[in-house]
Amino acid sequence: MSADELGTPIGQHDDEPHDGSVSARLNWLRAGVLGANDGIVSVAGLVAGVAGATSDRHAILIAGGAGLVAGALSMAAGEYVSVSTQRDSEQGLLAKERAELAEEPEEELAELADLYVQRGLSPDLAQQVAVELTAHDALSAHAEAELGIDPEALTSPWQAAVASMLAFTVGALLPLLTITLSPADLRVWVTGLSVALALALTGFASARLGSSPTGRAVARNVAGGVLAMVVTHLIGQLVGPLL
Repeated sequence: MSADELGTPIGQHDDEPHDGSVSARLNWLRAGVLGANDGIVSVAGLVAGVAGATSDRHAILIAGGAGLVAGALSMAAGEYVSVSTQRDSEQGLLAKERAELAEEPEEELAELADLYVQRGLSPDLAQQVAVELTAHDALSAHAEAELGIDPEALTSPWQAAVASMLAFTVGALLPLLTITLSPADLRVWVTGLSVALALALTGFASARLGSSPTGRAVARNVAGGVLAMVVTHLIGQLVGPLL
C-alpha cells in the first residue's frame, strides 16, 4: 500500500473535498451561526431595555444601531486578536518543525514512522508511509501528524474578523428592524416572537453542526434570549420613570 492510497479514503476522488477542508468549512459555518446568535441576543436585549424605558422610536433606533455597530466591531476585533494569536503560535511551531527537519532528518523520519505505528500500522508499512510522505512534502507530513496543523490552510485573521462582523450584523438587524418598524403597542411582543423564532433556528443549526440533540439546544437558546429580553425590558420600565 502506498502513501497516496493510505491518504485517500475509499470512494473519494482527487477532485472531492478532503476531511480537512470539510471540517474547516463546518467550523466557519458554526462560527457564523454563533456570531449571528450573539447579534440577535445582544441587540434584542438592548432594544427591549430601551423600549421599556421609552416609546420614542428614534431613541430605540439610535440605541439599537449603536449596539449593532459596537457589537460588530467588538466581535471583529476579538476574532482578529484570537485568530492572530493562534496563527502566530502555529507559525512558530511550523518554524520549529522546519528547523528540526533540516537539522535532524533521520530522527524526524523515525518519529513520524512511530506516530503511524501508534495509529495502528505495522512497523514496515509505517516506515514506508513515512518515507513516501516525507519525500512528497516533509513539512506538511510532519506538521499534520505531529501538530495537527495543515501549513497550507492556516486561518486568516482578517477573514475571521470580517466573517464574525458580518454574522453579528446579520443577526442584530432582525431585532433592530422588527422593533423599529412594528406598531408601538405591539413592538415588544412582535420582536420577542421574531427573536424566539430566529434563536430556535440558530439553536437548531448549531446543534446539527455539532451533532448534538437539537431539542435541548433549541430550548436553551430560546430561553436564554427571551430571558435577556424580559430582564432588560423590566429594567427599562423601572429606570425609565426616573429619567
